[in-house]
Amino acid sequence: MTSPMSPNLALNERVAGLRAEGRSIVHLGFGESRLPAFAPLVERLRDGARRNAYGPVAGAPEALASVSGYFGRRGLPTGPEDVMLGPGSKPLLMALNLVLPGDVLLPRPCWNSYAPQARMAGKRVHGVPIPASCGGIPDPALLGAAIAEARREGGDPRIVVLTLPDNPTGTLAGPDLVREVCAIAEAEDLMIVSDEIYRDVMHRPDAAFLSPAEVVPHRTVVTTGLSKSLAVGGWRIGALRVPPGEVGRRLRGSLTAVASDMWSTLSGPMQEVAAYAFADPPEIRARLAASARLHGAVARAVHAAAVAAGATCRPPTGAFYVYPDFEPMRQRLASRGVDDAESLGRCLLDEQGLAVLAGHLLGDDPRALRFKAATSMLYGDTDDEQEAALAAADPLALPHVADALTRVEEGLAKLGA
Repeated sequence: MTSPMSPNLALNERVAGLRAEGRSIVHLGFGESRLPAFAPLVERLRDGARRNAYGPVAGAPEALASVSGYFGRRGLPTGPEDVMLGPGSKPLLMALNLVLPGDVLLPRPCWNSYAPQARMAGKRVHGVPIPASCGGIPDPALLGAAIAEARREGGDPRIVVLTLPDNPTGTLAGPDLVREVCAIAEAEDLMIVSDEIYRDVMHRPDAAFLSPAEVVPHRTVVTTGLSKSLAVGGWRIGALRVPPGEVGRRLRGSLTAVASDMWSTLSGPMQEVAAYAFADPPEIRARLAASARLHGAVARAVHAAAVAAGATCRPPTGAFYVYPDFEPMRQRLASRGVDDAESLGRCLLDEQGLAVLAGHLLGDDPRALRFKAATSMLYGDTDDEQEAALAAADPLALPHVADALTRVEEGLAKLGA
């Protein structure tokens, strides 16, 4: 049976269609860093344009060296033999599903592609609610019981996926929670897949970040990419780090075999970009810092709008998402026919022109009044507007950003009117 299109991509296409019909839509439903491609990246892409031959499956030597250095500078000593590149982290995650044995434990809610990918690979999926303080990890207090229940039902949970920081809540699990999950993984012999594609999008550079690969390196695979941090999602550049040692070498060999039949190699021009960007030159570090400041400022503004409208919401600390819960408004919303995530998303789009991704599409309880808002879509429609937002000391004061935020504030406020 054919699976439906990924819901965020489907929503993005629907918004494009509505706009083509003349509808004014504020698009908060697609997790794209809406910024222009950084000029030095474009130069490297141009430099690599003549690299039109097939390259090594795992990645070109200079690109692998850059990726290994990238991880090393983030507290994870890594050799070139411990990493590989792919056309985005998404196919790398799919390849992991194909080669790692066992079923998958996911935080609930989570990014909408984790579960379909696992099911495509023939795995069962077991969702575990996230803790009250953050998203991105299964609540450690519930994880052990979920594993036991899955096994009683005939499942074989052997993989747990974490997202640090998190899509969809825009929060980061603290070191203590990460250690608790790692202890359970160790006790239950679980492999950890730590999706750290938003690591360089922490709103505060001094935020305490603990990768599971620092705690249980022998059982942690880390994935990352340039799509979110450097706003080149359409270029499709992802990277993966396996556990150092013999287990990791075998895993990398299996992943390379899958890659050889699935995508062959990351394209030559993108190898050029990867070798440059993952080396963290000063101009890339400055671009990352400016982007993180912008993401944080706008995410906090949307969070404030949601809370002012009556929602509860975890304060965002990383990435560019907020995940409000309109449960306090349930009675008032019910009078308008809004009683679950799907009807809430539909109401916001049809009545307020706000496109959001309803929580049930992220594995959340369908009855809950929750959705994901991607705040990075509010920086402007043109390169000039987006660059102005990135350069501004106060991006919220720019007219085009302020106007978009006003639409969000008014639309959310009208939910309870």
